[in-house]
Amino acid sequence: MEKIDRLDKKILSILSRNARMPFKDVAAECNVSRAAIHQRVQHLTEDGVITGSKFDVDPKSLGFSTCTYVGITLEKGSMYKSVVEQLEHIPEIVECHFTTGPYTMLVKLYAKDNEQLMDLLNNQMQQIPGVVATETLISLEQSIKREIPIASKSVVAAKRRRAAKVEEDDDIE
Repeated sequence: MEKIDRLDKKILSILSRNARMPFKDVAAECNVSRAAIHQRVQHLTEDGVITGSKFDVDPKSLGFSTCTYVGITLEKGSMYKSVVEQLEHIPEIVECHFTTGPYTMLVKLYAKDNEQLMDLLNNQMQQIPGVVATETLISLEQSIKREIPIASKSVVAAKRRRAAKVEEDDDIE
């Protein structure tokens, strides 16, 4: 993977806010040609920096009102891959992580209601060979959702200073 320079970071920052933004608009914001943006995005994709673009669908709009994190304890950590293969057959599971700490794995899932959640836990997840315990944490509200910061620290600091200056100017008036 080649080194990511300042222009790459700026492109990534813009596209992470709006992946549908036309390259001509990205080019204008970056003060480079549309061809340069296309070439940079192509390289970032080929290098695995950009791994796709997607639409975020609100699970609640599809009737999935319960967001749940489930800590899973396995009989042996070496069973992780075989358990993941079984969990992949449960479409309500949207993330799965091999973790340190009290659980072997942590999964995120969406259920339509508590009855479906109970079915997912008791009749599907806990029936997988190697799963010895689960602990369920229901999310009451998602307060923060964002991508990792892309801009350099100096750019972020400059934006914060400008925002603070605007607030200060507003207070003076």
